[in-house]
Amino acid sequence: MASSASSSSPVPPQAGDVRPDAAAQIAGLIFALVLIDADGFIAEVNHAAEALLGTSANRLIGTRLADRIGPLDTRVEARLSAGDDALVARDLAIQVGEGEVRINLTASPLGGFPGWRVVTMSQIGHDDAAHPSGGSAMLGAPAVLAHEIKNPLAAIRGAGQLAARKLPHADKKLAQMITDEVDRIARLIDRMQQLGSTRTGPVDACNPHEAIRAAVGTMRSASSAHVNVDIREEFDPSLPPVLANRDALEQVLINLMSNARDAACLGGVRGEIVVQTRYVSGIAFSAIHHGRAVPLPIEITISDNGPGIDSALRDHVFEPFVSSKPSGQGLGLSLVRKLVRDMNGNISHDRDNRAGLTHFRLHLPQSPVAL
Repeated sequence: MASSASSSSPVPPQAGDVRPDAAAQIAGLIFALVLIDADGFIAEVNHAAEALLGTSANRLIGTRLADRIGPLDTRVEARLSAGDDALVARDLAIQVGEGEVRINLTASPLGGFPGWRVVTMSQIGHDDAAHPSGGSAMLGAPAVLAHEIKNPLAAIRGAGQLAARKLPHADKKLAQMITDEVDRIARLIDRMQQLGSTRTGPVDACNPHEAIRAAVGTMRSASSAHVNVDIREEFDPSLPPVLANRDALEQVLINLMSNARDAACLGGVRGEIVVQTRYVSGIAFSAIHHGRAVPLPIEITISDNGPGIDSALRDHVFEPFVSSKPSGQGLGLSLVRKLVRDMNGNISHDRDNRAGLTHFRLHLPQSPVAL
């Protein structure tokens, strides 16, 4: 009898299997990768690098990386110039076009090729739509937990209502407090279930300015009269329709503007929110799908003049249960991220310290159908 193969033996590729080559693997990376030659010039870039730097490969190749992202910290620049030195730099500010982007950067020398190295860059505070299902396991856990909690909550609420009918009038407030707190927890659980939901609403041609104005109206009606925050619109009237789910887009805008309003109230000056729309041509803002840069040319930016996001939370604002608010639940931006991903869009944030502004930027695909 022939002996059976060990369970730990590698399984050979099946007939007809085709493994992706190195070029396909590099093209599929969701972080920017740049190959630098021995003279310090860019030799190759992947699609994510084109998207991050806002320039095509043809324009990047043959130029110096420092000229594309500088000026840099002098220590980082020195290490990048030393071709045989490895480098890891975190929370590095680079210039891309007219704006500032914060990245984590690595430089790895290539053995056997003196002076050559591979540089990788990943944007901080950037939610990449390349993985629309990314984090689904993490978000699914709260949904399962929510389902298990709802049944006993219903029983507690029923007991509170029954007690309210039997208790003396002076004690009814205690029973009402039980009911109110159960309702509050139930609303929180509903939001948790929204995060774990895999259902995606249909997308269609949508006028982004109508969605913005509807969200502004909803936010104003829900705001207290004493909230002293101005809202200014800077719209591009020629903007084409966006491909989105109208209800989801409004919910995203309401959440972002509500956060901006709360932040602006903490600035110590008159609060101001600016809602700006513009069309971004080329591949400056793209999602990476199957190794290809997919343009997201419709940009909606919500800016506020508040104090900004705490540096300790900057990289985690889109994660569940992360909040800078004393009474915050940390689910608002997680829900925003999910809804944006469901619409094949992208959400990111950055801080302009010179202007004292925090920007949340929403990028969505253009509808192929005019309204």
